[in-house]
Amino acid sequence: MKKQTRTEQRAATTASDPRWHAIAARDAQADGAFVYSVRTTGVYCRPGCAARRPRPENVAFHASAADARGAGFRACLRCRPDDEASATRRAEMVAALCRYIETADDEPSLDQLAQRAGLSSSHLHRTFKAVTGLTPKAFAQAHRARRMRAALASADTVTDAIYGAGYNSGGRFYAQADQVLGMTPTNFRAGGAETEIRFAVGECSLGAILVAASARGVCAILIGDDPDALARELQDRFPSAALVGGDPAFERLVAQVVGLVEAPAVGLDLPLDVRGTAFQQRVWQALRDIPVGQTSSYADIADRIGAPNAVRAVAQACAANALAVAIPCHRVVRRDGGLSGYRWGVERKRTLLQREARR
Repeated sequence: MKKQTRTEQRAATTASDPRWHAIAARDAQADGAFVYSVRTTGVYCRPGCAARRPRPENVAFHASAADARGAGFRACLRCRPDDEASATRRAEMVAALCRYIETADDEPSLDQLAQRAGLSSSHLHRTFKAVTGLTPKAFAQAHRARRMRAALASADTVTDAIYGAGYNSGGRFYAQADQVLGMTPTNFRAGGAETEIRFAVGECSLGAILVAASARGVCAILIGDDPDALARELQDRFPSAALVGGDPAFERLVAQVVGLVEAPAVGLDLPLDVRGTAFQQRVWQALRDIPVGQTSSYADIADRIGAPNAVRAVAQACAANALAVAIPCHRVVRRDGGLSGYRWGVERKRTLLQREARR
């Protein structure tokens, strides 16, 4: 079989990317989701640009016009991808739809939202996700979950809270209760007082390490210099839970986690109790998909979850991760490969990456 040249490999990789199909179709509905640059001309364009279609091996994708400029390309004079007015209008339109979703008695359908915005359903879906990082349905579900948590704190009964939060039936809520609340509604109303979390503090080569687990799985892996500070951080994360010191069996779990820190390539074959928003969950899953010994940029992660404009939100989700190494936010670096901030210190991040590189 004939071996592909590097040019042929680039062309094949680009042609398999969904964004290339938008360029080939000059799909104006993809404008704002990304821009592309052409190596041979030195310019970058919107997906819907009417200019002659470039060869795929000469194309590179960028999350924003700023990224393309940073890579040394100049704006196309035909499609004017630097026009910020259209981006502002999209952001304002999506913000108005978010307010509409939050005040609606029932969850609006995608068709209803599209009709309100004067767009096709597919265009609205793509634009909303590009601006917020969530689909309209995921945004509505996240808002309803927030309403549910607030209602449980004030309603007379769980049933009143369910219907007050906009659920049409108790069955629909209870099917999602564990994911929405992380516990039963009754325990949530009691402030999580009946939720037991076992924990232990140990030592590893990176300093003190605290491991905590609920009945669902490991819910915190915290690293620092002060064991007492780690314990206070755990208490702040679960203020009403019953924190119980680990027994000898739990010490074995701690040893497994310490082993992961010392040899990240081994992996952690333990259930995790991952609690976060819908957007954070998507980011954290993308982090777990980064192979050992490799890194990705924040923009890469934003592209991977289908929200290329949500780079800052991706960085915030990485900073909110409370499961050190198990959810490997240390594998996310700046676009130029430099080490950016790390919740547990940049030097610890450097050490982890060096260990993985030597695996």
